[in-house]
Parts: sequence; C-alpha cells; structure tokens
Amino acid sequence: MRLLRVIEGDLNKLLIFELKDRFAVEAVHYRGDTLCISTQVGCGVRCSFCASGREGLIRNLSEEEILSQYLLAKELFPIKRIAVAGIGEPLANFKNVLSAFLKLKREGLKVSFYTTGFPVSNLLTLLDMPHNGVTISIHSLSERKRKLLLPYAGSLKHLISALRKKLPSLTKKKRRKISLAYLLLKKVNDSPEELTRLGKLAKELDVGITLLYYNQVGDYEPPSPEEYENAFLLLRSMGVRVTLSTRFRKDKVGGCGTLTVDIIADTKGKEVKT
Repeated sequence: MRLLRVIEGDLNKLLIFELKDRFAVEAVHYRGDTLCISTQVGCGVRCSFCASGREGLIRNLSEEEILSQYLLAKELFPIKRIAVAGIGEPLANFKNVLSAFLKLKREGLKVSFYTTGFPVSNLLTLLDMPHNGVTISIHSLSERKRKLLLPYAGSLKHLISALRKKLPSLTKKKRRKISLAYLLLKKVNDSPEELTRLGKLAKELDVGITLLYYNQVGDYEPPSPEEYENAFLLLRSMGVRVTLSTRFRKDKVGGCGTLTVDIIADTKGKEVKT
C-alpha cells in the first residue's frame, strides 16, 4: 500500500491510497488535526445518497491497510484524532477495525466512529469500547423510507430496540458521546412531523442529533440554508443537543458522502503532493 496522491480542496486534503490489488481507497485530513479513514473497498450498505457504495462492497481492508492510512498520512500532517468515517461500514469489518482501533489508541489518538449500526451485535460491543464518539445513521424513522435510503443497513426496528436496551446501562458521560445522524433531504425526510419524531427519540435515548447537510452527489436535493436552520431550531426547541455539519463536511473535496472507489487508472483530480 502506498500514498498515491494528495488532492487539496478549499479546506480538506483528500488522500488517495493505492492498494496491492490496484484498487484505491480515500482518507481525508481536515480541521488541522483529524484523519478520516476508510475500512472497506466499496460499501455493502449502498446508501442511495452516498458515492462510496455505488459499486457495492469489493472487499474488506486488512488491519494493516486501515493502520497504514494513518502511518502514511502522519508523515505529512499532524494527526491527533481519527474518524472511522470514510469508505465502508466499520461494523461489517469489525475484527480488523477492532484490532486497528486498539493500536490507534496506543498511539494516543482519539478515535470516533460513524456507522449505520449494522450488524447490531457489533454496535453493542462498540458502544462499550473506549471510543471518543459514535454517530449512528438514522436518516428516517420510517422503516420503508430508511430502506430506500440505506438499502442494506438492517432493520431499523431492531436497531432502535437494541439502543433502548443498551443505552440505559451506559454512564451519562458515555451517552453524551453518542449521536443519531440525520441527513436532511428536501421533500424526503424534512417534514416537521418526521423531525419531531426524531427529536422525541433522541430525548428518550438521551443522545444528541447530528443534523447533516447533503453534499449533492446523487438525485436528491439539499434543503435551502433557511430550511436547514429551521430544522435545527425545531429540534433545539425540543431540548435536543444538535450538531450541524461543519464547513469541513461541506467541502467539495472530501466532504461527507463524496468519497469514491476507483481503479488507479481512473482516479481523477489535481495532484499536489506525492
């Protein structure tokens, strides 16, 4: 595995790694100290709003490949935090992700996760680990609608039931590190009724909400800035802790949902470092 190139955006730096089988995965350095890493080549969840899963799952990354993204990147950039939020579902490659996590923690890094929560059994294990945050993709509280958005993310009913049983056993400090992710999509999941249901669930579970702004890589339409703010204000009025998409998440280079899998010969972008 080698770092093939670094593409610099307005805020983020996109790192493209060549694997031994000539596939590529991507990582993102952002906020000056954080590296977002990938765990799979492709993604079997195949979210309809995300570029990473368009080709489906190709293969899992090995523990060495997960770690190597950090080891190669730290030669170029300062890194204090790891976000396991790049290409792939970390819970679907949990053995290798767990091994890499333990080594990253021994490096003194703060490690957070972004997951669809499937398989649920692995999520329950993850919640007990010494992580620095777990964000769980919800995106809709309608089983039918969520199935359209996250075709292979497992049962929403099963996920919520597991959270209802597990979260009360965690300390309040631990629960404050857990968040429900909700990608706001215009005329899909943005009605006041849907947002109210989301707010009630977050309050019941005593967790926060990460309200994501859509980087348009598919057929959906993002809300207007005013609609996005109104959704935030509605949830806040319910007494829910709400985190908005940062400017780093919205950057065209390396923003949420924009990471892709390409054969090396097809990898595009301006090469600024090698």
